[in-house]
Amino acid sequence: MSADTVLPPLPGAPAGPSLPSVEELLEHAVAVSLPMTVRFRGTTRREALLLRGPAGWAEFSPFPEYGDEESSRWLAAAVEAGWQGWPEPVRDAVPVNATVPAVAAEDVERVLAKYGDGITAVKVKVAEHGPDGRLVAGSREEDLARVRRVRELLPQAALRVDANMGWTHEQAVDVLTELEDVGLEYAEQPVPGIEPLAAVRRELRERGVPTRIAADEAVRKEADPLAVAQADAADLIVVKVQPLGGVRRAAAIVEAAGLDAVVSSALDTSVGLAGSAALAAHLPRLPFACGLGTGALFSRDVCDPAWTPSGGMLPVPGVSAPEPDPALLEAVRADAASHDRWARRVHGAHAVLAAQH
Repeated sequence: MSADTVLPPLPGAPAGPSLPSVEELLEHAVAVSLPMTVRFRGTTRREALLLRGPAGWAEFSPFPEYGDEESSRWLAAAVEAGWQGWPEPVRDAVPVNATVPAVAAEDVERVLAKYGDGITAVKVKVAEHGPDGRLVAGSREEDLARVRRVRELLPQAALRVDANMGWTHEQAVDVLTELEDVGLEYAEQPVPGIEPLAAVRRELRERGVPTRIAADEAVRKEADPLAVAQADAADLIVVKVQPLGGVRRAAAIVEAAGLDAVVSSALDTSVGLAGSAALAAHLPRLPFACGLGTGALFSRDVCDPAWTPSGGMLPVPGVSAPEPDPALLEAVRADAASHDRWARRVHGAHAVLAAQH
């Protein structure tokens, strides 16, 4: 593929840098496997491929179930980070929320302790599904207990829940109505799809439940990431740098949508988290704490210090990612089979980007 192939813009976004060849992308690539302190998204390890370009380090880490088409946006984000760099920030630190996975209520305090003092917002994972794709038995009661335990421990914190599309319409309306007294800041993607999301939002309003609805998967998994705003399906949108194709593209989508945005991560290493912080630092408005504290869920990372918050705030990296620590990088280096698997994924995603021209 020629070096002057240009990455295709997402709707409303500027064009990215030239698309490097696969060989250039993989020249300094390192596959890593980070151990986690708790199970998250059904796993206790997070794999990623770190790339190094002329502008700095970059991360390519689409989840295992994502195909070439969806993964191509993650590769576009990596090319921006490593071969172009990020736009200048307008703030030097961003507020972040703590994240509580789908743990038992008695484990909530232990999870929150990893985030230290100064927690002003917490996202609680709900609607946990098992390996068979079904909602875990007892999930409703466990979800309610988990959320209420967070509220008990942090009575003044902004509290939001994230179902990752895990509820039916009836389940979403039921649980969110039950949690009205908790004072949720918003509920993130309670059901799959745009129209179902709009339907949940309408029924909650009809019931007098003021909880905002936030769209996540309905933004990053749709062919048109602006469709949520056009359908009046959400009060705000959740934006993630890698799934949306980079900092500039994500920022353009926020501007075009005309909705407030929460910047969140995709369970990234410190290299990827720095890119998300770069987006949060670049947006003109940042009314909500960002979901960028997930570095606390790793027992090992690739940077020293890790890109984790202090006092509820996360530093801004500037226009490039931090350098991974060589010793840490070697300690979490994945095996050869994993590296080869990631190389194949780069080939597949690269072919999608190249074919769009």
